[in-house]
This record gives sequence, structure tokens and C-alpha cells, in this order.
Amino acid sequence: MAVIEKFLGQRVEIPDDRRYHLKQGLWAQEHEQDLVFGLTQPALVLAGGVNDLDWLVKDEASVRAGQDVVFVITGKILYLSAPIAGVVSFNPVVKQNPSLASEDPYEKGWLFRMKSEVNKEEAWRTLADPQSYIESLKGSEGLKNPEGLKGGVSGICKAVYSGISKQKI
Repeated sequence: MAVIEKFLGQRVEIPDDRRYHLKQGLWAQEHEQDLVFGLTQPALVLAGGVNDLDWLVKDEASVRAGQDVVFVITGKILYLSAPIAGVVSFNPVVKQNPSLASEDPYEKGWLFRMKSEVNKEEAWRTLADPQSYIESLKGSEGLKNPEGLKGGVSGICKAVYSGISKQKI
């Protein structure tokens, strides 16, 4: 298990027994004939946690790689797409209790599982290893702002935060 002690002011873990979809911050784990997917702790920290979510396709639907399958309301709006082509099924527990995605992202908070259209090992190899995921985080706000300072490291953000704090509403 890799640990980043200061990622936007928080400690985050990156399990080494999984693969990662870099663009969306999803982890993947093999489970029987399926691949199970969920949001990583770094992705959750950057997004501001999960407030609500909804499925964009029916359970057990056949989807193509890149097709949006989950709508997530965080501090932002996220559309998560299927990293691989196959049949998708969703975690009904996280639908009833969306905070599980943030509270227990690597266990009970998984979002969906997929039965790959191609063989599972081939689909697995299309995903990044843990070290590649950690490398991909180097340019993120999380590592540029390890203390989690309001306004971040961007000059524009700092100007906006400074301006807001001086306003009298």
C-alpha cells in the first residue's frame, strides 16, 4: 500500500493490489470473472467527496469503453465512464448510501463491476499499475498544494479567495 501523507492536506492511500484508470481516478480490482471499479482516495479528495450519485444506464447493460455510466455529485459534477467495454452492474448499497464511496472507497464503496467484452486479463492490462497512477498525480492540485491551503497554488484562485474575504455582503 502506497501512502501520500500530504495530499491537499490529507493522508491518502493507494493500494498496490489494484490497477488504475488514470484519467478518471478509478481503481480496478479483479473479482471472479469481473473487474470492480471505484473512486480512489486522491480522486475523492480532489473532487470534494461524494454527495450523491445515479446510474446513467440500466443495471446489466452492455456498454462500450468510454460510455458514461455513473453521474456523481461531489464538490463538482462528475460523469464516470466505463474504462472497458462489457456488461456493467452497480453497487446497490452505495446508491442507497453515497457517503460509502468516500468513507470506504476501497471496500464497501465500490461503484460498479464489469464483465469484460474481451478476456479479463486483456482488459486488466489496459489499466495502469499503482506506480503509474502515483506518477500521474504529480501534476495535480493535491501534490502542488500538500497543506490544502484555501485558494490553492493558482494565482487566479488566490486573487479570488482574497477578493471574496474582503467583500462585505
